[in-house]
Amino acid sequence: MKLWRLWAKALGEKASKCDQESDTIAIIRTLIFVTYLITNTFIIAGVIRHWNKHEIPGCILQIEESSIESTKEPPISTPRVLSRIL
Repeated sequence: MKLWRLWAKALGEKASKCDQESDTIAIIRTLIFVTYLITNTFIIAGVIRHWNKHEIPGCILQIEESSIESTKEPPISTPRVLSRIL
C-alpha cells in the first residue's frame, strides 16, 4: 500500500480530499502514463529499425560509387613483383 501512495504522489498532487476519488484519478493518470510509454517505445523501435536505411536509392548509388572509386586500390600483379625480386 505504501508503494501505491508513493506512485500516486509521483504522478502529481492529490486530486481530492477523498482517498477513493484520489485513487481513481491516480489510476487514470497511470493509464495515461502507460499509453505514453507504449507510444514512445514504438516510436523509438521504429527509429532504430530504420536507422541508416536510406529512402532515395539514386543518392545512395552516387555516394557508394564515389566512395568505392576513391577507395579502390590498383590491382597488384603478383607474378611481376616476384619476377623482379627473383
